[in-house]
Parts: sequence; structure tokens; C-alpha cells
Amino acid sequence: QVQLVESGGGLVQAGGSLRLSCAASRRTFMRDAMGWFRQAPGKEREFVAAISWSAGNTNYADSVKGRFTISRDNAKNTVYLQMNTLKPEDTAVYYCAAGEGVSRLARWGSWGQGTQVTVSS
Repeated sequence: QVQLVESGGGLVQAGGSLRLSCAASRRTFMRDAMGWFRQAPGKEREFVAAISWSAGNTNYADSVKGRFTISRDNAKNTVYLQMNTLKPEDTAVYYCAAGEGVSRLARWGSWGQGTQVTVSS
């Protein structure tokens, strides 16, 4: 399994921006698609975005298209989620995951511990 550690969460006002980072262990990072998921209180975990190992293919949930951007730096074994124009409904714990494809239905085998994002209105 890939070991994943998220960072960059925090409290931000609506309309603001945050950038999440996910540092991965080197051993399998280069072969994995990477994704971001989120879970709000009382709700199921939902797919946010994913990126292929080559960064040539990305996928976004409709709710974040045009506001969030996923990217990766394979030299640093790190994947990022740039979140702009944040809304209160983006408030959730955000999880990084390593998987077998960019689809939300792909097998996501490794997960980080999560980082809290809170957007105030």
C-alpha cells in the first residue's frame, strides 16, 4: 500500500482559496492514479477529483469543476488540490487516495488520514 499524508486544510471565508497537498511514499506513487475525496458531517464520502499517473488525464466532480484543480509532481511524490472560490458546502474532511484509474468507481486502495477544510459564510 501507498502511505499518504495530507496537509493544507484550515478555515477560510467563502470565496477564498486553499491548496491541499498529499505526500506519498515513493514506492508505488509513480504507477498510481491519485484522487481526492471528501466527507461532510452526516454525509457519505464523495469523489472530488482524480489525476492519472502521467497527469495526462483528470476527472472532476460536477460540483467542483471550474473551481478546483488537481495536479501532481512526481519528482516530489506529491499531489495537490487547488481550491478556489470556496463555498460553505465545500466544508468537509478531505482525503487523498491512490487508485487504479481516474474514475470515481476505480479501485482506491490506499487512503490518507484526512485534513479538515472549513469554509465560513
